[in-house]
Amino acid sequence: MLLDTASLYFRAYFGVPDSVRAPDGTPVNAVRGLLDFIDRLVKDHRPDHLVACMDADWRPHWRVELIPSYKAHRVAEERPAGPDEEEVPDTLSPQVPVIEAVLDALGIARVGVAGYEADDVIGTYTARATGPVDIVTGDRDLYQLVDDARGVRVLYPVKGVGTLNLVDEAALREKYGVDGGGYADLALLRGDPSDGLPGVPGIGEKTAAKLLAEFGDLAGIQAAVDDPKAKLTPTQRKRLTEAAPYLAVAPKVVRVAHDVPLPDTGTALPHGPRDAGALDALAARWGLGGSLQRLLTTLTT
Repeated sequence: MLLDTASLYFRAYFGVPDSVRAPDGTPVNAVRGLLDFIDRLVKDHRPDHLVACMDADWRPHWRVELIPSYKAHRVAEERPAGPDEEEVPDTLSPQVPVIEAVLDALGIARVGVAGYEADDVIGTYTARATGPVDIVTGDRDLYQLVDDARGVRVLYPVKGVGTLNLVDEAALREKYGVDGGGYADLALLRGDPSDGLPGVPGIGEKTAAKLLAEFGDLAGIQAAVDDPKAKLTPTQRKRLTEAAPYLAVAPKVVRVAHDVPLPDTGTALPHGPRDAGALDALAARWGLGGSLQRLLTTLTT
């Protein structure tokens, strides 16, 4: 089980009231909400391995070089050296180091790799997996990894993690008309304002799905643009021709990496805390109460 950790703690932050606080009054709603998420996921799915995948760089420079608008609207401060600072709610930022410390004390693998997003870490673990993989994320970008033949599916939280949409290839075909392999092509054609991806002007989701059904994949669509006999309307041909510079770079930006240099980290689901003393201190300092106790009980039974 691979957790898109930032996606989940953002959901916890907005889903759990900020009246949930530490003894000193500091909000810990994201911390406790994430612990509750993990508890429910482990209880319901019992993974053998669990990795909390992190954004070591939420807006990698190599993606921005190709498409400068990539996540640009979410930049709080540009930094010439190191990752740009992301716009994050004031009361969430201080909770992230607490989340990291608690995961480490529990012994839950926490993996981020410099220069890459959590999506890329997830993509690489998925590529290396020799058995089924559950990816837990509220980000549709990871639908591109869904692969029935390999047992790769996405668990998409609808309300907390008590209600999850199980996304397999049948679900993708029903909703988008593509399978996992085709989802990245669909996404880059239609664009995604939340990620600053412009897409091809005038090509929405339904048109993108029809083009992919007709021509197979992005390469097939691009070949059709150059083939006067291909079944493209004059307007579609014009739009795709004008978007050629974008289409030349978009695949590298939209498709998750599969070759991230992952650290040699044990990923087995822990059955007890790695550092009980540190965990006790964190529980007392931040008032983690029942959320941490429930997770510990689930891990040890």
